[in-house]
Amino acid sequence: MRTIAYPAEIEELIGRFKQLPGIGRRGAERMVSALLKQPAEEIVSLGKLIADLPESVTRCPRCGALSSRGQLCAVCADERRDASLVCVVESMTQLLAVESSREFHGVYVVLGGKLDPLSSENGANLNLKNLTERAASPETREVILALTSDVEGRATAVFLSEMLAKYPVRITRPAQGLPAGANLSFADAATIAAAFSGRN
Repeated sequence: MRTIAYPAEIEELIGRFKQLPGIGRRGAERMVSALLKQPAEEIVSLGKLIADLPESVTRCPRCGALSSRGQLCAVCADERRDASLVCVVESMTQLLAVESSREFHGVYVVLGGKLDPLSSENGANLNLKNLTERAASPETREVILALTSDVEGRATAVFLSEMLAKYPVRITRPAQGLPAGANLSFADAATIAAAFSGRN
């Protein structure tokens, strides 16, 4: 007996959804099924949003966070932020996690990743240009390395500390509140607030 399967178009869409982090076959099937129940104009609108992403969303030219094309991100555009404090994070997710604590009122540099200590990376894949520009600025007095405390995050912190040593800035890391091996993206607001207020 012939095996019944989804049409090829649906199978292809399921395959694309499965490529997203945390989405398995069953989850992808549910997403496609939910889409098929939407009015056609909603599906077309969603498709247009996705298709326009590479053009409509880019990196902030000042810090590397996500922003609307050609514009500064919300943090860099806010003149009330304390430009003397620079918080270095790996991703936009971590930036939002720090912001949720309402403890930090400085500016950011989003690295866009971290180093793999087992490879011969020299940081070429990281947003070091924005970081060195911030560190070289006479108004910067402290750079906070708020990186994940796993092996890669610690290796990145050491690399950045050595790189920033020639600049007249204080280099700190969040202290209490964040357990070893924890991902900053999953910490709650109170934990992040405690870590930033007790940094050393």
